[in-house]
Amino acid sequence: MMRVDYAELKKTVLALTEGETDAVALMATLVCEVHHADDRFDWTGFYRVVGPELLKIGPYQGGHGCLVIPFARGVCGAAARTGEVQLVADVDAFEGHIACATSTRSELVLPVVNGTGDLLGVFDLDSDQPDAFTQDDADALDELLTIVFAEAA
Repeated sequence: MMRVDYAELKKTVLALTEGETDAVALMATLVCEVHHADDRFDWTGFYRVVGPELLKIGPYQGGHGCLVIPFARGVCGAAARTGEVQLVADVDAFEGHIACATSTRSELVLPVVNGTGDLLGVFDLDSDQPDAFTQDDADALDELLTIVFAEAA
């Protein structure tokens, strides 16, 4: 079982993204590195803010995802709407969960903001294992997102 080494992941991602400010380029790089860092990560991707209260799929790894998610629906919508990390041990117990993939058992979704506080989207990690994510995962990824997207446009 491969588990992510967040210190190593941070070092790698920061080296790869140094000086980059394009949000999509940053998302693509980050999602690739995170997805392949841990066996728990079954689907890893970004949903980008594309309009008022509307997310659209961005760079991702894994099977296909939902194309459009309104802020009013699902775990991703809740993260975008509230600006709070969503750590969901059992997606079937989350009211309004959108089943983009039937294999998803648990989910971790983090809001992605740039240095000026603009919401760029959300970072969505799905696992085919129940209760796969911890507060340590949430904290480490939140810190990484804050650093990587600080200068993003």
